[in-house]
Amino acid sequence: MTATPERPSETAPGASSLDAFARATLADLDARALRRRLVETARGPGPAARRGGRSLVSFSCNDYLGLSDDPRVVAAGQEALARYGAGAGASRLVTGNHPVLAALEARLAAHKGTEAALVFGSGYMANLGIVSALAGPKDLVLVDALGHSCLFAGAQVAGATMLRFRHNDVAHLRALLSARRGRHERALILTERVFSMDGDRAPVEAILRVAAEHDAWTLVDDAHGLGVVEAGVRAPLEMGTLSKTLGSYGGYLCASRAVIDLMTSRARSFVYTTGLPPASAAAALRALEIVEAEPERAARPLALARRFAARLGLPEAASPIVPVLVGEAETALALSAALEARGFLVVAIRPPTVPAGTARLRVAFSAAHSVDQVDALAEALVSLGIGEALRVEP
Repeated sequence: MTATPERPSETAPGASSLDAFARATLADLDARALRRRLVETARGPGPAARRGGRSLVSFSCNDYLGLSDDPRVVAAGQEALARYGAGAGASRLVTGNHPVLAALEARLAAHKGTEAALVFGSGYMANLGIVSALAGPKDLVLVDALGHSCLFAGAQVAGATMLRFRHNDVAHLRALLSARRGRHERALILTERVFSMDGDRAPVEAILRVAAEHDAWTLVDDAHGLGVVEAGVRAPLEMGTLSKTLGSYGGYLCASRAVIDLMTSRARSFVYTTGLPPASAAAALRALEIVEAEPERAARPLALARRFAARLGLPEAASPIVPVLVGEAETALALSAALEARGFLVVAIRPPTVPAGTARLRVAFSAAHSVDQVDALAEALVSLGIGEALRVEP
């Protein structure tokens, strides 16, 4: 006789207070225009998007070189999918190191000029594991004030003393290290090469000089720089993602062989999670080959960003990311909706992702965008009262 499954109670214990908390919190977020909602949106080809039955041109994607649907990248992923299956099965320390992941890590290390590399499940997971493997309660972690959430999360998981230094302010970083470094065994500096919400670049060379003065280790998050903004000195810890320029999914760290070997044993977000699917790794590997073989593709997003910024009278773009600051969350949401009505997908960025009073439209440019699409977006923003009158090209 088949047993009858136990029927769950109508209301699980604690559900009433849990739901009440959720509803009250959502109401507060609604009142401050800070609630986030998922909107079903189909991507591609290129910068095309489809939402609510309408075709849009997306300027909200981090696929900076348009490689996520490049036929060569797709074919590499499909071949690996057919050959190796959909998933990795378990942690790489349990199932063994997949040859596709080993090949990707070797190529990443060569690209960054380091001895070795290690692939993680995502960029967020990489920073959680890297920082907590290198720092602990006796240590000091200094994070750029506008650093990505995962940098702060890594410091919190580590249990280290965490200090924020003013955005790109090397003098403030030096002052904090001078005052606090002697109280801690180790010190770690965390910054981004290209800041994800502002699009500006860190003064990496100057930060490395300060780090050397105080025996501090520097991690540069290169999630938004790989393949599009890479000139300059490298940090001892170069991490990034496979999900933006490379059009796939995952994260990585490039460093010395000793550091990578340590991560293999100590980075919990690597040790205790399933490995990256081989198809994702194969797609990223092919994309990296294209990045290295086609420098003209890599130069295009920055050129388009600078064209757009010039037409709106904004400061010259330092990366493919151009923020259009509008101040309040409600204003950013209204502008985003107005652009969508005109055929453009440009998502509003609001606190706590950015500081209060700095809500913005974050405009991201891709090699897949056409000049006409970029100019049309600029014209739409001018028609909505943003920026100066369109400038005539020299």
